Amino acid sequence: MTEWLLRRFVKDYTQTADSRVRARIGALSGAVGIGCNALLFLVKAATGFLTGSVAVTADALNNLSDASGSIVTLVGFRLADKPADERHPYGHARAEYLSGLAVAVLILVIGLELMKTSAQKIFHPTPVSFSPAALGVLALSIGLKLWLSLFNRRLGRAIDSTALLAAAADSRNDCVATAGVLLSAVVQICFQAPVDGYMGLAVALFILRSGWAMARETVSPLLGENAGPELRQRIVDYVQQQPKVLGYHDLMVHDYGPGQRFASLHVEMDYREDPLECHEIIDDLERECLRSHNVHLVIHYDPVVTDDPALTALKEQVSALLRREDPRLTLHDFRMVQGRRHMNLVFDVALPGDLRGREEAIRQGVEQALNQSSEGIYHVKITFDTADFNGG
Repeated sequence: MTEWLLRRFVKDYTQTADSRVRARIGALSGAVGIGCNALLFLVKAATGFLTGSVAVTADALNNLSDASGSIVTLVGFRLADKPADERHPYGHARAEYLSGLAVAVLILVIGLELMKTSAQKIFHPTPVSFSPAALGVLALSIGLKLWLSLFNRRLGRAIDSTALLAAAADSRNDCVATAGVLLSAVVQICFQAPVDGYMGLAVALFILRSGWAMARETVSPLLGENAGPELRQRIVDYVQQQPKVLGYHDLMVHDYGPGQRFASLHVEMDYREDPLECHEIIDDLERECLRSHNVHLVIHYDPVVTDDPALTALKEQVSALLRREDPRLTLHDFRMVQGRRHMNLVFDVALPGDLRGREEAIRQGVEQALNQSSEGIYHVKITFDTADFNGG
């Protein structure tokens, strides 16, 4: 069924790197979600009204929230596909994250309302009647929601969409919640136990948990989370393949939404290379990175002195001192600046996260060790960078 829907409604659906294809896949997910959840809401609401079951009604309202969420997802993908304009030069791709956040808020509000209704049912229970038709409706809901979960999971993985993967997880959770309602009905019929309100409360808690998890997933990229290690590794692996690149450091990736990623990176090349040729190599690297990885890469060229024995020896000595402090410490952009009475050593150090707060101790340790082991006087000036994806 999923394959048929993709072929029927999404032209060139296998070209998932195309933003237009991505938008159409998102729209298809939203439309299918609206249809399925609206149908389940109507059927369950009618069943809950006829049987007086707050658990079934709670499950129906959960489907209503899912239908509303599918509408927001549909609108979010439409907005995310809008091209860049004067006010939004980096595009509108983050609208997909905003739509996910709106869905999460909606789910949390409905979950709180259902918790209130279920609590009233616990303290003031009323008789509930279940018919074979009602049980059949719940079983049908489990099957349809399971299919919808698999459908959204496939689409989400195809276009690497956190919004669609969250929708898949939400549908999976709905299967569990509806199974709980079905269990409530069986207990009610077999043992005449008033568990309907408790099961409605459990469904409400399930909705709240799902909404909270979705909120965390969507807020994180909006706040500016780091790009995944796989993407960063692909970028540096690609750059290192260029034989004239001696090292790299200070990779930063800025995520403005799916398909809108911008990155900057420093690459080191021998200072004796022709600057015009280096510029041409960097241009080619930037263009190829956009074509192959859909990342707008800006590369800063760092010329490196490789034929100065004194500089090389001092760099190796400082590197050894850093490794003595911690084997993970590495340096780059090493240079000497001669002063009147002392030599300034200026360089950057890639600092692991768990060593933050020790910067001055590391600097002093290197400076003292250098001055004790040599006749000159050295002043060490270090710029500390994050350790991720800094290489010499």
